[in-house]
Amino acid sequence: MNSKYQALFTPWKVGNVEIKNRIVMCSMGGTCLFGFAEPNHWDEEAAKLILNVAKNNCGLILPGIAVIRDLVGNKWLYQGESKFRKLKEFMDELHKTGAKLFVQITAGFGRSFAVSTLTEKLYVNKVLRTLTKPVIDIDRLTMAPSPAPNRWSDKVPSRAMTKKEIEDIINAFARVALKCKEAGVDGVEVHAVHEGYLLDQFTLQYVNKRNDEYGGSFENRYRFAAEIVKAIKNSCGKDYPVSLRYSVVSKTKDFRSGALPCEHDDYTEVGRDLEEGIKAAKYLQNAGYDMLNCDNGTYDAWYWSHPPMYMPQNCNYREAEAVKQAVDIPVVVAGRNEPDYAAEKISEGKIDAMGVARQFLADPEWITKLLDDRTEDIRPCICCHNGCFSLSKYEGTPNLQSLAETKAMCRCAVNPVSMNSRKYKIEKTSSPKHFAVIGGGIGGMETARVLSLRGHKVTLYEKTDRLGGVFVPASSFEFKEKDRQLLAWYEKQLSDLGVEVKLGTEVKDPSSLGADEVITATGAVARKLRIPGAEKAIEALSYLENRNSVGENVIVIGGSLTGCEIAYELYNSGKHPVIVEMKNDLMAVSGLCLANSSYLRDFFKLKQIPVYLNTTVKEITENGVTAIDKDGKEINIAGDSSVLCVGYVPAPLGVNSKNLVGDCYRVGNVMTAIQRAWDIAMSK
Repeated sequence: MNSKYQALFTPWKVGNVEIKNRIVMCSMGGTCLFGFAEPNHWDEEAAKLILNVAKNNCGLILPGIAVIRDLVGNKWLYQGESKFRKLKEFMDELHKTGAKLFVQITAGFGRSFAVSTLTEKLYVNKVLRTLTKPVIDIDRLTMAPSPAPNRWSDKVPSRAMTKKEIEDIINAFARVALKCKEAGVDGVEVHAVHEGYLLDQFTLQYVNKRNDEYGGSFENRYRFAAEIVKAIKNSCGKDYPVSLRYSVVSKTKDFRSGALPCEHDDYTEVGRDLEEGIKAAKYLQNAGYDMLNCDNGTYDAWYWSHPPMYMPQNCNYREAEAVKQAVDIPVVVAGRNEPDYAAEKISEGKIDAMGVARQFLADPEWITKLLDDRTEDIRPCICCHNGCFSLSKYEGTPNLQSLAETKAMCRCAVNPVSMNSRKYKIEKTSSPKHFAVIGGGIGGMETARVLSLRGHKVTLYEKTDRLGGVFVPASSFEFKEKDRQLLAWYEKQLSDLGVEVKLGTEVKDPSSLGADEVITATGAVARKLRIPGAEKAIEALSYLENRNSVGENVIVIGGSLTGCEIAYELYNSGKHPVIVEMKNDLMAVSGLCLANSSYLRDFFKLKQIPVYLNTTVKEITENGVTAIDKDGKEINIAGDSSVLCVGYVPAPLGVNSKNLVGDCYRVGNVMTAIQRAWDIAMSK
């Protein structure tokens, strides 16, 4: 192991519990041992992932949130003994690895509950709402300290909780914690004065408008969280460790409006500012909490708690370090953490441990690889949220994540095996073949990799001089360093597996390759705009391959993710972008996590970048574009250059649709390309 990581592998304590190293696997919705979107039970996929992480040298593991009361069926978490018996058996196995585990328990979601289209329909129809209440009590799922707008939908407002409901939750925390202790669990984590969830909403003045003992003053607003830890300690004993998931600063300007990193402290905080964050940390420590698991943000500023690639690496240290100076209990920090940076901060005594979440989905063995000096073999998380948390929304919609996707949260775009090992697993072939894979993009490389792991011989043909396909220019943004690491990872894996790679080789006749079977991954081509002057525009990939191809004032035609990322880069490079989008919002698609899209939307609003929505380009000229706005009025938008970001269409070679992979099969993203690669490779 490189000596720069040494501080990560020193022991520390939470209360009286010693933990072997300073790496904490943080909770992720979906890695819930008791299930998440259904009546609580034992989740074998979550248990399998967590045990694998434990065997691969993680110090402390925090599974996904255990909801104190079922989302479906309304049963309390402490009810039902079978899951706790399974938990006891699991803890016996986990402890053999030397890891420790705290079960994270959540009071609920409040106004952050991800209301879907189905939830909206059930709520607005009073008859359906009444009939379904014994199964799905939407009124309870969305209840908050005070009446408040839901983060996702204006049609499902939150009502105020009663004191009886608060008391019931406090009692339930104590009962669940005791059952966890009896099952051999090393501690519990209270979820959360963090991210704008229910407990956090009680602490935040812009949400909590109560006038009883749970609202108003500082002590009243933090009373709920304090009473929970006191109840747990009364039930389990003062030495039983209780951690708190804690957002130091809310980074929030208003409902559905976050503060970006570039704003620093130059905004009006409506939630918890740093002064209150430090004061609250001391208060919560005195109430009985033994650890603070820190980040920043709320669902209104979601990119702090779920950092996309646009957020700086190690983005939450400043605030966590300030808390560490003020308290005597351990402080963990999470948020795009890099091991070398965390090790340095730990060695300086500025934090106690490094919190990591989605990197464990991308590669559950990453700590072992770090210890073995095999960092080049670590498959990186690319911060896309496509598989792990694809809650998406745009103007006029609630959360667009389907019920199937909600039940399958914490799957991974780059590693389909995570949380889905029953479907995706390497099975050796009994009849090895020679496969030719045409196209060296993500889909083609993953197909070649999986075929090779199964025991087939593979030759990969790529017409350009390097592997990666469209992912090469797409990863060229400064903020996509993880994408570039993924490309390097693929190149090494294919080399180590002995896959024959033929670069600079364009295949026009697949039958000439002499392979037993051919798989095509030839990608897609840019969709053409059939309007006057279309030839004057620059296609998005052409821009990414040559940034000098545009002038100072650039019209980005198409407010897709690609278009918005190009506009974001143009502004940061000193140019003046304008976005023209025919839909009613930017990035108006499902599957794109709101944590990612809201960052860009908030950035364009902050920087006053002109955005024309519901606007269709009629003509591209030398001086800009002529467009039709939402009122049917013709407008002229001036610009030196126009960049087309209007999508792609599949460009398969041949007609055998059974063997198409990636965008030539169906235009999608990294996740869809990789899953399709597995579907095809495992069928051979």
